[in-house]
Amino acid sequence: MLTINLGLLLAVIVFFRLRRRTEARSRNDEKLTVVIVLALGVVIAPTPVGQGIGEFLGQLASGITDSTR
Repeated sequence: MLTINLGLLLAVIVFFRLRRRTEARSRNDEKLTVVIVLALGVVIAPTPVGQGIGEFLGQLASGITDSTR
């Protein structure tokens, strides 16, 4: 079974989104980047809220993975 660290996945997504040229981004694209960065911050934050959101997203991912079988 393959497991993916959610924090690492979000960090990779942020890295590739920020490599794009600024002129090529729309306002909605910038907003999505901000939301992803905030999600990354919450996931890696060592707080009960961050851990709870991480567990919720992990369960959601597991549910999606299980539904595709």
